[in-house]
Amino acid sequence: MGTPRNGMNKERFILSVDVGTTLIRCHVYDKKAEIRGSSCTEVVPLYPEEGHVELDPDRLWKSLIYVVKGAVKDAGVQMHQMEALGISTQRATFTTWDRRTGVPFHNFISWQDQRAADLVTSWNRSCTLKAIHGVMKVLHFVTRQKRSLAASLIVFSTQHVTFRLVWALKHYKQVAQAVADGNCCFGTIDTWLLFKLTKGLIHATDYSNMCWSQLLCSLVSLPLSIFPKVENTGHEFGSTDPSIFGISIPIMSVMADQQAAMFGECCYSVGDVKITMGTGTFMDINTGSTPHTSVNGLYPLIGWKISKEVVYLAEGNAADTGTAIKWAQSLDLFYDVKHTSPMAYSVSDSNGVCFVPSFSGLQAPLNDPKACASFMGLKPSTTKCHLVRAILESIAFRNKQLYETMLRETNIPVTKIRVDGGVSSNDFIMQLTADLFGRKIERGQHHEMSCLGAAFVAGLGVGYWQTCEELKKLHSASDVFCPERAPSDCAASEHTHDLQRWERALRRSMYWYKQPCHRMRSQKKSD
Repeated sequence: MGTPRNGMNKERFILSVDVGTTLIRCHVYDKKAEIRGSSCTEVVPLYPEEGHVELDPDRLWKSLIYVVKGAVKDAGVQMHQMEALGISTQRATFTTWDRRTGVPFHNFISWQDQRAADLVTSWNRSCTLKAIHGVMKVLHFVTRQKRSLAASLIVFSTQHVTFRLVWALKHYKQVAQAVADGNCCFGTIDTWLLFKLTKGLIHATDYSNMCWSQLLCSLVSLPLSIFPKVENTGHEFGSTDPSIFGISIPIMSVMADQQAAMFGECCYSVGDVKITMGTGTFMDINTGSTPHTSVNGLYPLIGWKISKEVVYLAEGNAADTGTAIKWAQSLDLFYDVKHTSPMAYSVSDSNGVCFVPSFSGLQAPLNDPKACASFMGLKPSTTKCHLVRAILESIAFRNKQLYETMLRETNIPVTKIRVDGGVSSNDFIMQLTADLFGRKIERGQHHEMSCLGAAFVAGLGVGYWQTCEELKKLHSASDVFCPERAPSDCAASEHTHDLQRWERALRRSMYWYKQPCHRMRSQKKSD
């Protein structure tokens, strides 16, 4: 047996895995919540057709094994020193598989996938939904309850699992047959990993990842028999099979990535806000024991359920944050992402250029899946620096849009704002966001807060840490961004002018795609 770097063979650690949209990573944490070992690898998306985004389940599984073993090796410790395992995963990416063999019937269908766009549009225009809206409007008129008003305005989106699952049941014959035979399992990434790690013993998820409405399932003919059992977020989900890592490790938490990041940021009080800027931007506010009822497209979420306590969040998101930056890099607008902030500061403004970051449509509060990404206001004098500044500004402007929607809808006083995710390392975006919010923003020393959150919950479950108050003492901010200008300053009003111009560009990018993509392709072929 090798000697660990710390020389203390009895020291115990928490192992945590985060399966994100672009990376799968694993960290080994010690009692001080410091990372003792790490490993990561890319998540490689597949694009079999226009609008389709998938992940290879076999590759994802091999990547999980690779990063777990790599992190433990990097820490210089042994697998038997792992006290517990926590798992955080991207939400709404799912597959179906054979209950007996564990073999998937198809690739994972990503949360970014647009294949069900036509189905979503059809349902949003359906008589059934119009009837539900009508009934709820009457109930709101009678009761004046906000929940009835929210229900009267509800629309579906492709980011919801529901209609992508309906699409899979309709288009994959082997899935429909397995459902008929009682041999089909459905699950998001966390559920499938639990099934694999326990050699088929556990088919479960937690409240942060999935809850479903029996009424909705009945309306769209989804069979409840394929759904996993829903457990608490802090629950003993069995143990890893000894054949995988050489020893059984208790799986003590399963969390959706944004809720895990919220927990990792120690946003445990009502009014605490967390903004994760990765592939997309996800802004969450703690609404306490009361679920939020939205009229502008914010998602009411279960943050976590630990013991008997249920904490709710309200979330707004923008799908194309890191995506826009990676796209700009692919066009050689810059060589290294680290160069983007100095490039933006090298010019006084964007020279009137606006960028709309909507490769996957626009989410709350506009909720337009047909919006296009675009540059507007280009001139012969436009330089690369102007283009880069416009892209970075668009991310901060979307932050402002989500923040204003959140304040208006929840009517909850914000207590603190913490930011994480790879894009949060960009000082230009952080400072402009603080200026636009008119509030202090904290950036943690670790960007991978989803991993830390899953580790915190797992550690609480085995007594590695005792209370949330203890966890708060372990949290530290590496940088604080304060507004540089008062709202009355000329420079602040200049921000307002830039924001208003960008919002005009945003509106002109909406409803761009009038025809479904497959019809457009068919039309081109016939021409």
